[in-house]
Amino acid sequence: MEDRMKYGARNNVVGKVAEIKKGSLMCQVKVSVDGPIDITAVMTLDTLADLDVKKGDTVRVLAKAVNVILVRE
Repeated sequence: MEDRMKYGARNNVVGKVAEIKKGSLMCQVKVSVDGPIDITAVMTLDTLADLDVKKGDTVRVLAKAVNVILVRE
């Protein structure tokens, strides 16, 4: 419950980073969660570096409206 209030998103799951596709400015981060689908987040390369997210890392995926937000804990 505290995480939901801290981040302001009720829909959140924990998963492992399965794949990172990098472009010149943006990247796609695919996260495998417990379920039949993967979740993909799009962010800048600067954000990826700030989060220090790598393939195999465990992350929390927050979904609010049309936004998917990754949180490294």
